Amino acid sequence: MIKNIIFDFDGVLVDSEILVAKAFAKYLLNFGIETNEKEFASYAGKKTVQVIEILSEKYSIKDQQKFFDDIMEIANNIYKKELTTVKGAYEFVSNSKLNLYIGSNSMKDRILDGLERVELSQYFKSEQVYSFDLVDKPKPNPDIYLKALEDNNLNKNQTIIIEDSAVGVTAGVSAGIKVIGLTAGGHWHEQRNEKELFDAGAFTVTNDYNKIIEIINNN
Repeated sequence: MIKNIIFDFDGVLVDSEILVAKAFAKYLLNFGIETNEKEFASYAGKKTVQVIEILSEKYSIKDQQKFFDDIMEIANNIYKKELTTVKGAYEFVSNSKLNLYIGSNSMKDRILDGLERVELSQYFKSEQVYSFDLVDKPKPNPDIYLKALEDNNLNKNQTIIIEDSAVGVTAGVSAGIKVIGLTAGGHWHEQRNEKELFDAGAFTVTNDYNKIIEIINNN
């Protein structure tokens, strides 16, 4: 019987991956580089600094620190104005009777701020939030999930992880926990194939939080 759920944050609880993609697209336009949000889908789950390294090499952008600072400013402005929950997430969390945790590649302060903005903070105390700044290695390494298990003495067989990226699924599977792939976020456009989550090790994939209830009840 499942007693615990560990959620990824971006793209699982809050629909932020598409907002970050919008920030990158807006910034690159300053260099005459036309892109769109869909092109950034493959970067979902990676740390922002990793995406900046990839894009700097791809587009020959030399000042990575300025790139990072500018992207963070643009992204934070968009984040403050447009952040919402992923469809179905609020209802799922608010009605859940299970033990809820978060395991994310974002900074803890940013997660806590985001929870406040979308009115989910009452369901996640600070000690239930695990972020990459609390461990040695971010996802796809399993450290974040292993720390959540260890700190709370969670049984792996009674725990489910919900992830939206191959990076996150890989981390969960490496921690020895069953992972549900979720494709409900705005970054999961119609041309994007859920196969990438299955290939990373998700035991099932859905775009509907209501179906997650059924999946959990059957495990």
